[in-house]
Amino acid sequence: MTNHHFAVPYQSDDVESHHDLDHKERDVPAGDIVTENENRDLKRGLAQRHISMIALAGSIGTGLFLSLGSSIQTGGPLGALLGYGFIGLIVCAVQFALGEVTALLPVSGSFVRHAEFLVDPSLGFALGWNIVYGNWLSIPSEISAICVLFQYWTDLNPSVFIIIFIVLTAAVGLINIRWYGEIEFAFAIIKILLIVGLILLGLVIDLGGVSGVARIGFRYWKSPGPFVEYIGTGSLGNFLGFWSVMINAVFSFAGVESVAMAAAETQNPRRSIPRAVKRVFARVTLFYVLAVLIVGMLVSSDDERLGDDSGTAATSPFVLAASSAGIKAIPSIVNAVVITSAFSSSNQALLAGTRVLYGLGLKGQAPKIFLKTNRWGTPYVCVSIYVLFSFLAFMSLSESALTVFYWLLDLVGCGVLISWSAVLVNHLRLVAAMRKQGISRKRLPWYNWWTPYASAIALFFCLLILLTNGWSVFTKGGWSAAGFVTSYLDIPLVLAAYLIWKLYKRTKLVSLADIPIEEVLHYISENPEEPEVVHKSWVKWISWLWD
Repeated sequence: MTNHHFAVPYQSDDVESHHDLDHKERDVPAGDIVTENENRDLKRGLAQRHISMIALAGSIGTGLFLSLGSSIQTGGPLGALLGYGFIGLIVCAVQFALGEVTALLPVSGSFVRHAEFLVDPSLGFALGWNIVYGNWLSIPSEISAICVLFQYWTDLNPSVFIIIFIVLTAAVGLINIRWYGEIEFAFAIIKILLIVGLILLGLVIDLGGVSGVARIGFRYWKSPGPFVEYIGTGSLGNFLGFWSVMINAVFSFAGVESVAMAAAETQNPRRSIPRAVKRVFARVTLFYVLAVLIVGMLVSSDDERLGDDSGTAATSPFVLAASSAGIKAIPSIVNAVVITSAFSSSNQALLAGTRVLYGLGLKGQAPKIFLKTNRWGTPYVCVSIYVLFSFLAFMSLSESALTVFYWLLDLVGCGVLISWSAVLVNHLRLVAAMRKQGISRKRLPWYNWWTPYASAIALFFCLLILLTNGWSVFTKGGWSAAGFVTSYLDIPLVLAAYLIWKLYKRTKLVSLADIPIEEVLHYISENPEEPEVVHKSWVKWISWLWD
């Protein structure tokens, strides 16, 4: 039996219906890349605006509001700006690579399923379970962060907030995917308004627009200087500061790769996802680069307050600047929006994790019970498992249990770099297969002439950062067992999962000549997407945010 399950006819013993496990799935036409289960059981409730804003909501997270100060402290204002700018270019390559492959193969689970189709079923298994495990722990960690954020205002027992947000997470996960999209749409609007407001406020403060506050300008770029020496001295120290910022920036951008996780639940995915990819990259990069620039102008890199690790709005460099300027309302506003950011991140982890788990179930790499869906087309068994794991948030109430929890979380510390690398490998394999089969890339639903070069360069840097992201633990006096585990243990875990499935199932690397691209392209030409709806009402005046 072939391994290309979503590009050739299904065999009747591959996947069973969630409604009646005795009912065998019907054969579907060759080239039907979205499985019968996905077509029948999932609902296409996500519009293009939802996809764009989900990607924005996932990438503009707590890191942008709270952690930029540590990047300024480590690399200096120019080092931080260059670090975020460089990672922004890598994110561009990852996003466009993902968009091109997803436009061809719009499936639930995104690049995890692409890896099975284009590389090796064992790689899909390893990536999938790595993401499932990582998101099992991401949700309770975000809920724990929310408890810390609420402690900025109240001393109420944290268990109250844990229960409230577990219930809210379960509710969001089980409802119609369209309402999930609307909730994330609203969160994204709030975050965009805050970051735009903070950038403008920062500019006003910097230029001396607040009464009684002197103009700052680029004072901190001159003294203590544009770079900070980190671990080393001189040019080497400056470079190491920049490199450390770049590693931090990778984790700030985490989430952009999940834009296509629910492709099988997206309306007109071959048009919606590429458009979201283009728009989201521009906005995310703009927000981050502008935010880093403004923070570097507002706060000195040697400001001791940047080292505060309370985890609340007090750590935000925007709050530090606003407090120095005598603006008292900003801390609470930032704290409130960061709470919505953490909850949004929890929701996105739930969406990504459940759709990957559902995809693993489709491929026989997870129990078929995970294919069960409710009347709204939501894989409720997958959601239920994630809700159960969210109770791990109670470990944050005990110091010893919290240590164990962070060790568990550290196991997937470099998962984002592994995911980005997989996206780029998938794209390069698609390009190589089309070249091998003599198929023009112009026949793809969406393509760009420069993306093969960008993917190759970005893959090199992703692997380089993956191998060096824990470099500081190898310096004299810098050893940290937790730091080493966070930086590197995920690599052997993924390799072990890959080898275990390969030995168990005897899978083989997919031959470039055997990838049925022609069948997929034929299916696409026979099944065009619905015509685009043109907005004529007031919506067109604000649709630039997502369209």
